[in-house]
Amino acid sequence: MELAFYADPLETFKVQKDSTFAIMAEAVKRGHRIFSFCQHDMALDGNKVVATVKRIELTGRENPDWFEIEQTEERELETFGAVIVRKDPPFDTEYINSTYLLELSERKGARIFNRPAAIRSHNEKLTIAQFPEFTVPTLVTADGERLRSFHAEYGDIILKPLDAMGGTGVFRVEKKGLNLGAIIEMLTDNGSRTVMAQKYIPEIADGDKRVLLVNGQVVPFALARIPQNGEVRGNLAAGGIGRAQPLSKRDREIAETLAPVLSGRGLFLVGLDIIGNWLTEVNVTSPTCFREIERQTGFNVAGLFMDELEKTV
Repeated sequence: MELAFYADPLETFKVQKDSTFAIMAEAVKRGHRIFSFCQHDMALDGNKVVATVKRIELTGRENPDWFEIEQTEERELETFGAVIVRKDPPFDTEYINSTYLLELSERKGARIFNRPAAIRSHNEKLTIAQFPEFTVPTLVTADGERLRSFHAEYGDIILKPLDAMGGTGVFRVEKKGLNLGAIIEMLTDNGSRTVMAQKYIPEIADGDKRVLLVNGQVVPFALARIPQNGEVRGNLAAGGIGRAQPLSKRDREIAETLAPVLSGRGLFLVGLDIIGNWLTEVNVTSPTCFREIERQTGFNVAGLFMDELEKTV
């Protein structure tokens, strides 16, 4: 089967920890041919959506020589066995436009995972509001006064943008409210951009747990990303240390509740973020942590991904 990966430029991959690379390597091991393309490689030309794709071979080496480009060609996406969406945020206008192009390809027969309309409909921060039984008090607004009132009520809060990743733009404001006004002004761009505020969850000290769902199946291990050096953010990109661990009873309750719902909506791969007993994010663009979980537990997440993909297509 030929698989096309819609992702960031190959030169930006860090293969020792990259989940997209893990899927690619598993696909090649199974005899599939892999291709890649980026956001601006797509075009609507008449009634066709085409992409300039690179046919790549894996070299078995590390960065920066982990791949070789065998050929470059223009293809309609429905000619592939599957298109795997692995483009990182920010989820900006260009990202949204790319989902429209992918959706047009889907209407002509392309098999796309995750489905573009489903990605567009599930903001990675806001989707938790659909599952209030699993969330802490949350406010989403651009109104500075509402944000100040939320802080006054809960005393210790997290503020973050709605369209970033890797812990970018995440702030904790404790009871004294130091710099609250400046943080609100910056994140909301003086009231013109919507942000999220959540009650602070002290269990972040034990890690921000990434729980993976693959085609409605729950991966039995989470990666707890533990903040370091006084950080409030556990994200690996922000310096957190990853510790793989079995799912807790509460982790499994959340995951098993959401898995069939999200799978039924066209979300083949989802990364839930859980702190303590609470759901904080639903990641649908390019969920990670495959390699860390496999390295520490032996559980082959990419293998499960390919098992489910092969069954589906």
